[in-house]
Amino acid sequence: MTTEKDFLPNREEDYENDTLTNKHLLAEHEYDGIRELDNKMPFWLRWLFYLSILFAIVYLVRFFIFKSEDLYQLAEYNKEVAKAGERPSAAGSETFEIVLLEDDASLASGKETWEKTCAVCHMADGGGLVGPNMTDKYWIHGNTLEDIMNVISNGVIEKGMIPYKDQISAQKRLEVASYILARLQGSTPANPKEPQGDLYE
Repeated sequence: MTTEKDFLPNREEDYENDTLTNKHLLAEHEYDGIRELDNKMPFWLRWLFYLSILFAIVYLVRFFIFKSEDLYQLAEYNKEVAKAGERPSAAGSETFEIVLLEDDASLASGKETWEKTCAVCHMADGGGLVGPNMTDKYWIHGNTLEDIMNVISNGVIEKGMIPYKDQISAQKRLEVASYILARLQGSTPANPKEPQGDLYE
């Protein structure tokens, strides 16, 4: 007569033991000749599993129910942009009058900026290469100090002139603009480029 105990899977006689370890093998758990042992989960791994469940619950409650933190990167980005808008920019904090600088220190600094940044397109002597000749009286975008400052600051993208307002400080831009008018204008470059723009007397 069969009883309910005859169908219980945890009887010793229902398990087949591994010949090396003498541990129980799981029935019907075989792949490519490899039989799986009926080992219990290690203590540390079991508690790590429990902790991961606890972490998931806390994360769910904190971010999705109470929404106490920014979950999405876009929200963090918008918050940082808003903070940046509240801070005065470096360029905006510089207050000075746009006036032609003629002292030796300012013009020397302007020459240094010219040679590092501008000479690659306009030549060191201002005769022009990719960019126009800066020594003659012909100007494409005007010849006032304000006009030159505007070109240096905002660039002329269609002509390949990039804006420098975010790369060079306003004081440095004023110094190089003053250097153009005070030192390069009227000088004699070695190989001047043909005139471009309008004649300004």
